[in-house]
Amino acid sequence: PLSKLPVYVWTWPKYFILFGSSSLDVYDGRYLAHSETVIVVSMNYRIGAFGFLALHGSSEAPGNVGLLDQRMALQWVQDNIHFFGGNPKQVTIFGESAGGASVGFHLLSPDSRPTFTRAILQSGVPNCPWASVSPAESHVGLSSMQVLPWSALFRFSFVPVVDGEFLPDTPEAMLNSGNFKDTQILLGVNQNEGSYFLLYGAPGFSKDNDSLISREDFLESVRLSVPHANDIGLEAVVLQYTDWMDENNEIKNRDAMDDIVGDHNVICPLAHFARSYAQHNALKANMGGINFGGVNSGNSQGRIP
Repeated sequence: PLSKLPVYVWTWPKYFILFGSSSLDVYDGRYLAHSETVIVVSMNYRIGAFGFLALHGSSEAPGNVGLLDQRMALQWVQDNIHFFGGNPKQVTIFGESAGGASVGFHLLSPDSRPTFTRAILQSGVPNCPWASVSPAESHVGLSSMQVLPWSALFRFSFVPVVDGEFLPDTPEAMLNSGNFKDTQILLGVNQNEGSYFLLYGAPGFSKDNDSLISREDFLESVRLSVPHANDIGLEAVVLQYTDWMDENNEIKNRDAMDDIVGDHNVICPLAHFARSYAQHNALKANMGGINFGGVNSGNSQGRIP
């Protein structure tokens, strides 16, 4: 084409620690490229200890190496995409789950901001409770590793860290101060966001079978699902998510557990990110939700003022 095409750069998910690849069939960008007449770029980056091991004072394991891999790919796109018919001034980065959080980290990181134009964050933002740790938390985690059994070392241990360079401060502090790229962003969530977490944390859980949760198990699950809440906070969660007209209904308890886990891990952090972004950003932050097929289907969209 005579005019340069818009470019979309995909960052794949898996919570920074699980196996995966941008070349999986589910991430095939040919369909998007064909239907929207855009150029789709995907990348691989280091995950787990190879990408996010952070040892204090170590130049060999400084942390955030996986995010630096992503930044290098974005810079490559800036330098070379015109050879493929793409417009380096129309680069939208997008990702889901850890990929969405990664997109958010590039919005926050000063040196990443010039490498793209707009951003789409799907089911993940930097302020999700699983997406990053502070320097203090990383130091405590390193000390704890010396006394943990080996099997416990691989439970969400390796994630982005506040290192003072790639990430100058905590995501919360940077959002509150307006220290991020001033651009248009689109954020989205899915129905039943909590079910993915529960599939791993509660084997046998499914909303499509007879997996039910008793009242006693529900109350215990609340405590485990919101580990940093005090007693008053836990009582507030139970109050908010209980159907007090039918509190012993095991199906409703199961669905409430799904809602709690999804709200805590994805939806509430994403809504907070959108509001904080919109408060400091001259451009609008748009947020939407999608329900995919099955028993319940539909969609909703909203603008964060």
